[in-house]
Amino acid sequence: AAKGVVLTRVTADSVKGFSSICTHEGCTLASVSAGTINCPCHGSKFSAATGAVVHGPATVPLPVIPVSVRGADIYRD
Repeated sequence: AAKGVVLTRVTADSVKGFSSICTHEGCTLASVSAGTINCPCHGSKFSAATGAVVHGPATVPLPVIPVSVRGADIYRD
């Protein structure tokens, strides 16, 4: 199955991409709020800026997916 990408806006002109699959048990991440990317299955939270774990049970950060902004569009690199 193809893995999805979560996009977060770090600054007005900076966008980051991360795997949309939680590193804990493979659930699909559900939301981005209050600076974190959130997993609905067991409550793991990852930094929206870096992908680092900010709340377990996950212990491994989200893999970065390289993306770039070109005009009004975002492309996977």
